[in-house]
Parts: sequence; structure tokens; C-alpha cells
Amino acid sequence: MDFRWPPPPDGRPDRFRPPVTRGPQTGRPTLPAPPTEQIATPHGVELEWLITGDGNPVTVFAHGLGSGIAETRPLGSAVSGRKVFFQFRGHGHSASPGGVWTYADLARDLRAVADLSGATRALGVSLGAGALCRLLADNPGRFERAVFFLPAVLDTARPAAAQERLTALLEAIEAGDAAAVADVISMEVPTQVRNSPPVWAFLRQRLDQLMRDGLAAGLGSLPAQVAVEDRADLAKVTAKCLVIGSRGDDLHPVTVAEQLAESLPDAELHIYDRPGVVWTQRADLRTRISSFLN
Repeated sequence: MDFRWPPPPDGRPDRFRPPVTRGPQTGRPTLPAPPTEQIATPHGVELEWLITGDGNPVTVFAHGLGSGIAETRPLGSAVSGRKVFFQFRGHGHSASPGGVWTYADLARDLRAVADLSGATRALGVSLGAGALCRLLADNPGRFERAVFFLPAVLDTARPAAAQERLTALLEAIEAGDAAAVADVISMEVPTQVRNSPPVWAFLRQRLDQLMRDGLAAGLGSLPAQVAVEDRADLAKVTAKCLVIGSRGDDLHPVTVAEQLAESLPDAELHIYDRPGVVWTQRADLRTRISSFLN
């Protein structure tokens, strides 16, 4: 019997169905993973990246904590030009330098990838949005346009729930407990769609990647840190910005998105009414991002 986690969409173990090769399903938010490359950076941290498309503009995509290239690729599916996806330190095949990591370190990773690729635009998700905030606070004129999707932290530390969830994820990965890892990552998906075929495929792919590549222990200190010391440091940012938040998302409080939009000189704010917009508002989200960046 093949008792696998996560369970198949009908809620029962897929016991007797012979294995077959299945292509990507319609509506699936992740895309098949193409080969990536390792790049050396000026600050000495080797990072994993993937470049798709060609021409201008060039946009760099920064993922969330515990996520990676596969989760950010759908956000750029309708964006024109060259798209640069990468893994922050401690994720995927990127290096894991010693010491305590800060958002300044993440901003350094992001800046290196942007400089090496010639990116003039950037999109950051959650942790990546925090790194983008820090980069722009330190280098206000670095990008022409920037998208902050589900920002999680600004100048106040994230809630305890974020720390607890990351700790549970790191411990489960370290223990090799695939079921526990799947339980944690499934909490990111709205309950009403959690048992659908596209979500099941996403969770299976995400679980396989985490169990194969793991996450570095150095990530454990990040939820207790702030992206910028003072949000007023963003007042000199010259980029035209789009901030996207969601109500009802405990890990990405809507107040953070509102405060960020207020702190940026030229920012448009859009708030979705319910969480899980990658699953429930996929088409609208894709159009909103591409219309802003193209």
C-alpha cells in the first residue's frame, strides 16, 4: 500500500493506482523546475539562480522564507522581459555562511543578483519584501519599479506565530519527518482549496524540495528581526512601488502593507479581502503585477 503525504484529493491513500507520468495540471501555481545555475557574488556567498525570458526590462524576484524559485515563478508568468529568480542564502542550493543572519545580509544577496543581472525592477514576497525594503532604505535609487507582495515585517518584529511556525518547520526537516513538514507547509493554503488537485500537486513538489534540499538553521533568527530600523528611512526611495497585502493573514498582517505604502513616496496599495490570494485570486494577481511591471 502506498500511504503518502500529503493525501490525494479524494482524502484517501492512493493505494492501487499504478504510477503514471503526469504533466502540470491546469491552474497549478508552480511550474516544472528547469536547470538552475550557481553564481559567485561580490560578498562571497554563492547563490542559486534561474534566468528566463529575454530583453528589457529585467526584473529580479525574491522569494519568501522557506520558499524559493518555484514559488516565485508564477508571479512573473505574465511579466515581460528577462526575469531573474534566485534562492536566498540557506535555501535550495545556495550557500549557508556561518553567523547570525540579518535582513542586511538578505539585502546584500538581492543586491548582488540585481547587479549581476542588470535588473531595474524587483518583486519581493514576504521575506523577500523585507529584503527589498532594506535594500531600498540603503540604496533609495536602485530600482525603477518595485512590488512588495505580502510584506511580513517593517520596523517591528514579526508575531510569535511566525517564529513558532518556522521553528516547527526547521525541526521537522532536521528530523526527516515528512508528514510534519507537510503539516506545516499546508497551513499556507486556504482550507477550502487545500484538498484540490492543484494544491496537492504543489504540496507534493514543495515537500520533495524541502526534504531533498533542507533549510539552513541560520534562518531561525530572522523572524525575530526587523527589515529596517525606522520606516522613515524609506522616505527617499525613488522607485514607483506597488504594495499588495491581504486581510486575515496572520503571518503577513495587513497593517504592515499599509504602513509600508504610507512610508514610500510613490506607492500604490492594494488589499485583498481574504488570504490565500495565490490560490483564490491568481488571475487578478498576475494581471495586477504584470500591468505594473510591464
